Amino acid sequence: MEYIKKMVVCLICLAAIATVICINLRAEDVISNAKAEILIDAESGRVVHEKNADIKLQMASTTKIMTAILTIESGDLDAPFTVDSEAIKVEGSSMGLLEGDRVTKRILCYGMLLPSGNDAANASAVAVCGDVKKFVGLMNLKAKELGLSSTHFVTPSGLDDFTDDHYSTARDMAKLTAYALKNDIFREICSTKSISLDLGGRSLWLSNTNKLLSSCDGVYGVKTGFTDKAGRCLISACERDGIDLICVTLSDATDWIDHKSMYDYGFSCLEKVDFGGETFEVNAVGGPDGVLEAKSESMSLTLEKGDRERIEKTVILPGFVYAPAGPEDVIGQVIYRLDGGVLAIADIKLTKELTKAG
Repeated sequence: MEYIKKMVVCLICLAAIATVICINLRAEDVISNAKAEILIDAESGRVVHEKNADIKLQMASTTKIMTAILTIESGDLDAPFTVDSEAIKVEGSSMGLLEGDRVTKRILCYGMLLPSGNDAANASAVAVCGDVKKFVGLMNLKAKELGLSSTHFVTPSGLDDFTDDHYSTARDMAKLTAYALKNDIFREICSTKSISLDLGGRSLWLSNTNKLLSSCDGVYGVKTGFTDKAGRCLISACERDGIDLICVTLSDATDWIDHKSMYDYGFSCLEKVDFGGETFEVNAVGGPDGVLEAKSESMSLTLEKGDRERIEKTVILPGFVYAPAGPEDVIGQVIYRLDGGVLAIADIKLTKELTKAG
């Protein structure tokens, strides 16, 4: 099995080289008014379309994507507490928190992601870290962990009128959103159109500022944003026919229209393609059977239409498999390539146990 271990290490290195593969579609087919924009496949991170995706710009309340996911990951989402009276004294959009309100972290996430409450963002920061400054430090640490190399946070809410140091890029915000959407709680909250919440004696009705939830087929999130400095910012996610796309526009006066057109364009160019599930025969040594069946794992990839026929497949299997070995052991792999880059690697495993004879 030493040969197999070395082979797996080599294949992992190959996969790392091809972590991001761009689908080269025609940029002139997409027209928008955004200063920066990007459309990506949420599952793989592959770029479908981009314009100025790496220029640093203010991102306004789309900042709350980071604030919300950190709040969710901090745990104890349904433990009630009284909001910090100073934290909720903030300008701009609000969920309507009052001094003495009893809330939970989950409630504050609804307050951030639906009406874009700056009060909810600050209250969450205090609840998670004890004060806003420490929470901002946590935001920047998380950005570094996620590889958001062109992002820097100054506030949990996205208010930026007093600073030029609060910024990101369309690409970084797409990466952040893809990460956040893997969390089921985040996804559920940002897809909610409206909700009634109990704040310890009084009820509060919240509506989502994301109009695309009701006006664009398949949209299930994510976050709006606006300040005078940033302009209109919008991050959305959309699923059609098993394909998930994330769209980011920064400083875009016609963002609702532009997101719809980018989705129509993206989905018209893409398709879901199934790979793997192939059966192989391998020679077995040291067991009761001379030949055993093995199978590659099944997977689906989002590709540009027409690319299916251009995919190259390489099967790597050893000459022999030695007992003992079982269905949990990787005995080989199938490498799928497109234009020289690795699209995917499917593990090959035995379909039954290979035990030593006698």
